[in-house]
Amino acid sequence: MHENHFGDRLNAAIRKKQTPLVVGLDPRIANLPPQLRNLNAAEAIETFCKSIIDVVASKVPAVKPQSAFFEQLGPEGVTALCNVTHYAREKGLVVIMDAKRGDIGSTAAAYAAAFLDRSESAPWRCDCLTVNPYLGDDSLTPFVDVGNEHGSGIFVLAKTSNPGGTLFQERNFGSTDDHPQQTLFEAVSDHIQSLAAANVGQSGYGSVGAVVGATWPEQLVELRRRMPNAIFLVPGFGAQGGSAADVGGGLDEQGLGAVINSSRGIIFAYEKEQFAAATSWQHAVELATDQAIDAIASETNAGRLRG
Repeated sequence: MHENHFGDRLNAAIRKKQTPLVVGLDPRIANLPPQLRNLNAAEAIETFCKSIIDVVASKVPAVKPQSAFFEQLGPEGVTALCNVTHYAREKGLVVIMDAKRGDIGSTAAAYAAAFLDRSESAPWRCDCLTVNPYLGDDSLTPFVDVGNEHGSGIFVLAKTSNPGGTLFQERNFGSTDDHPQQTLFEAVSDHIQSLAAANVGQSGYGSVGAVVGATWPEQLVELRRRMPNAIFLVPGFGAQGGSAADVGGGLDEQGLGAVINSSRGIIFAYEKEQFAAATSWQHAVELATDQAIDAIASETNAGRLRG
């Protein structure tokens, strides 16, 4: 493993924890446990996320903070997000910032410098960032370049889990010699593969990956073949309806090649009747995390990570 190659670092973390499960940190104010509701909003979501990190740090390879739930609180929320990302890194977790940035030229380079610089003096110290490819290849290049410089990665939106994504993503994009009548998501996927293949680590995967939703299991299988060097970030597992079996197509034969995200189904587990016997909301998070890990292991190649 190259210690400064994102694909290698992420796969090493998956092997170490023996699971591809990633916990999404989406601190919706209305769903916070009652014990935290007497705090101001920014303090409450920071405390909430740090408590989740304490529970899951020994169990999963990464966490995925959703920037929007912090940004909506203004400067205090952004500070809370910064504190949460630093705390997760201190606990040994890979941090995937879900901010879906996308721009061109110097603006893209500024976003990349903000999120993908992992040095001690950097503001966010994230390992990875979700990126929107709609502005084209020159909007991705600055993120790739800065990521390679710092050993960070990006996950590019390819086939998203939301139903409305089909409006554009499944439109015919035109044809090429190799792929007649491509859809837009297929064209994006081919470009992601070319970027991933240009910087493959010892694990066989690059530092550019793809977001492919669990809600499209058949297309997930096809895109795994189409992007053999791209690690997948798979949302849609759990609360959005994707089952453990649905996510299996994103993994390779070793159980690598993808990280499977679950957010609401884990972090707000205390709201579920099945975890009513939990001794605390943190205990409910622990139980839900273990349940998700076991389900993925039993129904996909991720079980092979357990040796």
